[in-house]
Parts: sequence; C-alpha cells; structure tokens
Amino acid sequence: MLKVEIDSFSYGDKSVLKDIAFTLNPGEHLSILGESGCGKSTLLHLIYGLLHLENGRISYNQKKLLGPTHTLIPGEPFMKLVAQEFNIMPFSTVGENLSSHLSGFDQQKDGERIDQLLETVELEAFKDTLVKNLSGGQKQRVALAKALAKAPEILLLDEPFSNIDTFRKNKLSRKIFSYLKSNNISCITATHDSEEALTFSDQIIILKEGKIQISGSPEYVYQNVSTPYQAGFFGEVNMLPENLFNDEKTSEVILVSPRQLKISEEWTKLEVKVKNSYFKGNYYLIESLYGEEILFFEHPKKIMENTQVWLKHV
Repeated sequence: MLKVEIDSFSYGDKSVLKDIAFTLNPGEHLSILGESGCGKSTLLHLIYGLLHLENGRISYNQKKLLGPTHTLIPGEPFMKLVAQEFNIMPFSTVGENLSSHLSGFDQQKDGERIDQLLETVELEAFKDTLVKNLSGGQKQRVALAKALAKAPEILLLDEPFSNIDTFRKNKLSRKIFSYLKSNNISCITATHDSEEALTFSDQIIILKEGKIQISGSPEYVYQNVSTPYQAGFFGEVNMLPENLFNDEKTSEVILVSPRQLKISEEWTKLEVKVKNSYFKGNYYLIESLYGEEILFFEHPKKIMENTQVWLKHV
C-alpha cells in the first residue's frame, strides 16, 4: 500500500502543496483532477522521488521512501513515471526503445514482451520506425509502453493522453487501464479530463491551489461537489438562489447543473431569455440570460434566440 502524507511542500517561498493525505491499495487507480498549476505534477514527482519532501512522509508497504537525497539515481525502482516530457530515445526505433527497459538475457522472451506492449498501445506497425519520425501522440504511446516494460508496481501518469486524438484516446485509455487492472498495477493519473477520471478511477481527488478540495469514489465526488470550481470539472454549472425553487425566504445560493433545469409550461420565478443552443448529440445545451447572468440548461430541441421561457428544478 502507498501512503502519502504531505504537510507542506514549497519551491522557495512559494507554497505548492499543503495537507495532502491519501492511501492507494494494490491495483487501485487514483485520478487527481485540477487546473494547471495546482500542484498535480509536483505531487507525482514527490511520490516518484524526484523531489525531496521535508515536511511529510511517503511510504510503501510501511517503508518510508527517502527521496533523491538518499538515492544515487532519483526515482523508486518499483515505480514508473510517464511525465509530460517523454523519456524516449528519438534516434532509436520504437522496438529498441522498449528493449532498453528489458533484461536482454532472452531475446525471444523480450521480443514477445515488446510485441505485447506494442499491441497494448496500438503501435504494432511502428516497431521498426525511428521515434523521431513519429507524431506527438505516437511518442506519448511509446513512453507509456516503455513505462510498462518492466511491469511496475505503481504507475504515475501525468496527462497521459494529452497528445492523442479523441477517437484513439477513448479506445487506448480502455486498453491501458484494463491492462493495469488485470496485472494489479496501482496507478495515479494527474489529469484535467473528468470523463476519464469518472470512467476509470477507483478514487478521485480534486486539487485547488495545492490543497485537496474533495476526495472519494467517482460517484461520491460527482454527487457532492460544493463549489463552482469542483462542479466545473463535470460540465457547466449554475449558481442560483435557493428561494427561486421554493417559498423560503433564505438567501442561500446553491449549485444547479444544466440537466437539473427543464422548461416549465407554467409560470415560475426563473424566467430566462435564450441566447444560444449548442448541439451535444442527444440534447442541446441552451445558454440563456437570467437578468445579466449566464445560465445553462438542457433541452431535447434547439430553441430560437431571444425566446423567453420559464424553468423549473427537477
């Protein structure tokens, strides 16, 4: 089990992480959601052992990980980190990049392992291609395969599919995370992709300015977001007075997702003017104005601009 307890971490006078605590069991997948600069990459670098942690403790199977000040080569041997800067050899072939992480004692066994890895990241046809001739997305897949070569116990992924087109990314993420589960490899992914996090994670942590905002299962996090920042990872969000939907005289503001608002045939307190209709496949996301505030709701059909409608909470 990986146990992370970070009281604080700073670059000079700049605080980057504070009060971070979580555990990760074998085979579990944790996604860390957060905006750019919130500390996601720094957290992965601390766990891997590239940065020294003065105030806190990171341990694996109850043994403290000592970090770069106590190791000749930074990085824990049972972990692999796929950073945003790919650790690949551009003037070697894809196959040679993978073989550099294998034993070399049994060429037939290594060859079979390389073929398995190439199949996992869908690069079978590029085995003999120089890495420098690949696209950015293909290079990212080489880095993923290289990290898996020695079957790490923990895999750390920093925006692992950022350079891969959506069509291939969906299929590839299913294959990669299924591979990790079937081989009982723990995984921590730093990402801003909430759909990926909800689909494949056992746990989600949302970070803001280096602090944990909310954590738990994907279901728990999705159903218990409490701020616009948290809710914003899962789509548009509206902040509305609660008394719009009842007869209370409270001034409390609540978060309401677009799917919770529907057009009402009868008068309601929430009258809006339609501004735009965005086609989303099986529904339209309607952008409207409530006074001077932007408000979003979902509707099965496109609505003409400037149409006035009443909305109800469902």
